[in-house]
Amino acid sequence: MQCSRHPLAATTLILAALFAITGNISTLQTEESLKPDYTETIAVLQMLYGNEVRAGYRYQLYSDRAKADGHINIAHMFKAIAASEAVHAKNFKRILQSLNTEVHEIDLSSIKASGTKDNLKYATHVELSEIDNEYPRYIQRVGVESHAQAVEYINYAWEAERQHRELIKEIQSGTGFFFSVLLDRFREKESVYYVNQNCGATVHELPVDACPICHKPLDTYMEIPKP
Repeated sequence: MQCSRHPLAATTLILAALFAITGNISTLQTEESLKPDYTETIAVLQMLYGNEVRAGYRYQLYSDRAKADGHINIAHMFKAIAASEAVHAKNFKRILQSLNTEVHEIDLSSIKASGTKDNLKYATHVELSEIDNEYPRYIQRVGVESHAQAVEYINYAWEAERQHRELIKEIQSGTGFFFSVLLDRFREKESVYYVNQNCGATVHELPVDACPICHKPLDTYMEIPKP
């Protein structure tokens, strides 16, 4: 009854409500437009996630083959590197999910293992390529969009890949005529590997107080058991 007596007041209330709704929508649209665009970061993370999943699977196959060939210490090294790659894949997947991005399923059907000698050669080639060529490009691509966690964890992965190179560095010149000498050298010493579960750092000995890559405490390292 009051609305019929005061049509102007009722109209004013309706218009005020409409303005409020319109203003809220406009504010939401403005906030949405101000959200950072991480298109390039997502593309790089998707690619890196696939690379790490494939690498982890490949190194595990190499570990299995080395064990079957009787090269337990080499199998142990490959198993440790596979565990490190799994940490990187987990990190990249987590960041992608935090960006509300569906993580692609990775096809592993084409990945095979050869003999241990050829697997070592391939591992050396891949690690060197990733360190010297690929990771600097990835970091440059994501750096423009400044997603802090993406930049941080891609750098962690790059540092861990450098450690992988050091682990297999002696193999680079030992997979030719002196392969048997290389195998004897691996058999002579007891292998021990630790992998940091935050950044994937891979070491023979635990650091003194904290991880040199991500600076997390020593309890973030896990010893990798022999295969």
